[in-house]
Amino acid sequence: MSDFSVPTCPVRVAFVRAEARPLYAGHLEPATALSAGIDLRACLDEDSVRIPAGGRFCVPTGLSVQPCAPGHAGFLYSRSGLGARDGLTVAQGVGVIDPDYTGEILVMLLNTSGEERVLRRGERMAQLVFQPFVRPVWQEVESLSATDRGAGGFGHTGR
Repeated sequence: MSDFSVPTCPVRVAFVRAEARPLYAGHLEPATALSAGIDLRACLDEDSVRIPAGGRFCVPTGLSVQPCAPGHAGFLYSRSGLGARDGLTVAQGVGVIDPDYTGEILVMLLNTSGEERVLRRGERMAQLVFQPFVRPVWQEVESLSATDRGAGGFGHTGR
């Protein structure tokens, strides 16, 4: 076991679909003491949906959330196993649940595999991580300070 504690953020959660409550019973906690997020489940009206190769599907979770600590938001990430093994990933890379959004969390999944995939009701299909964010205070300048890298972009190190 670890010698450190994980910071917490109070978050209100509402089950916005009746069928969501049983899907999450006992599953709103991280899987292990040091897991970063909670698994979101497919709260489908039907038993399963088919997502064609290269296709997208908007998956309802049945949850809405509201972080109660200033400067925190929810971030949706792909589940590593589902993404690496089956090719089902969060379509936009990372989804952001702004702290003032109180609607149902919907996850747009993208099938990056070359085969049709089946998603079943209750299946864990994404993860929700609450993270702090900062708001920039813009300071317009004529030019930026010099750095060793400068404007070197992709592949600039030759590695």
